[in-house]
Amino acid sequence: MTEVQRPGIVVVGASLAGLRGAEALRDRGYDGPLTLVGDEPHRPYDRPPLSKHVLAGELPPEATVLPQLSRLRAQWRLGRPAVALDRERRVLHLADGATLPYEKLLIATGARARTWPGDGADLAGIFTIRTLEDARTLWSALACRPNRALIVGGGLIGCEAASCCRDLGLAVTLVDPNPTPLARLLGTTIGATLAERMRGAGVDFRPKTKVRALSGEAGQVRRAHLAGGEVLETDLVIVALGATRDTGWLAAAGLAADAGGLTCDGACRAISIAGEPDPDIYAAGDVARWPNPLYGDRPMTVEHWGNAVDQARHAAANMITAPSAQQPYRHLPAFWSSQFGLNIKLAGHTAGADALALVQGARASHRFLAVYGKAGRSIAAVSFDEARWLPSYAEAVAAGARFPPFPEAIDQPRVERLEPGFPAARPPAHRAAPALEASHV
Repeated sequence: MTEVQRPGIVVVGASLAGLRGAEALRDRGYDGPLTLVGDEPHRPYDRPPLSKHVLAGELPPEATVLPQLSRLRAQWRLGRPAVALDRERRVLHLADGATLPYEKLLIATGARARTWPGDGADLAGIFTIRTLEDARTLWSALACRPNRALIVGGGLIGCEAASCCRDLGLAVTLVDPNPTPLARLLGTTIGATLAERMRGAGVDFRPKTKVRALSGEAGQVRRAHLAGGEVLETDLVIVALGATRDTGWLAAAGLAADAGGLTCDGACRAISIAGEPDPDIYAAGDVARWPNPLYGDRPMTVEHWGNAVDQARHAAANMITAPSAQQPYRHLPAFWSSQFGLNIKLAGHTAGADALALVQGARASHRFLAVYGKAGRSIAAVSFDEARWLPSYAEAVAAGARFPPFPEAIDQPRVERLEPGFPAARPPAHRAAPALEASHV
């Protein structure tokens, strides 16, 4: 009699979170069938270098492949994205018509870059930065020396792209509706330092400005039409408008999922639209929206490298643990960004900050460390070329220390209290929990 193989565990998403989650399953003793499904044809690769070293020409795209840290003994289904999930039959449907049964499912589908939503979206010369192919095609276009690169959006990806373009000697204009770069992540007080640095590097920074439409000739982008009526000449546009979570394929699955993420409980189990956790479906990485105990169980998504690794490993551990032994996932968000000769690092979540204290260095020197506070507690710390002190402040943030922490430190001669200067919240485009702006890191 032929033995029927059990369905096993299927990981949907073959990027950082999917790979590290699969490795964690093997490391923790799972010995059953394991399948990884990916919408791209590539083996898992590292995204942070795409908007930094790859665009700058310092690293070839193929050098971003992630190392495998464990022997997976897995089946790979690459280039065949998941298109639907049938929870009742416990079957995953792929784009090529194949179906995959599962015992348990780890959803790690991440996010997709927002494309240009206005007029001119069909023109050549408009790029996003999210995938390996994005970076490869954009790098080729930059190597052709466009007359002027226009970057739409002053978040982390937009700022890193602007820095790379200037390093290549290209003329760059960055248009952003906020008063400063990184205004929604760091506030305008800290963002003003970056604006100064950016302009000093030769970027034509246009704050409080919106692109209304793009237009061109012979199918190629040539102009950007600003909301105030000005027309900018450009032959290359980088759209850096953030990302939406890759949850469209879950539309009929009966799970609480939207463009803001897949809602999970504290153990990373997917929540149904009825409000109950599915004991056999977990999520990790950019796509997961979970209640973080470090921030009062506030639901959040975190698009950073460290969270993808840590949450995937945590979800994997819970997947092969008894229901009564599920552990909540706690995570202090953290990222780093290299741009305009600065090394910027953030530990914590700045959302809702009502106070800011400069505790090391000075803004005038572009070298400092600042702490964000909310209701008398420290919730985040940011360093500009002052990372030496950041671990201590990160520990204070994780412990919910008073604001500002270490007020009597002998190496901290004075504390400058400032207003964070966060812009007013925009009306949400979808019902979603707060997210930390992504830098693929």
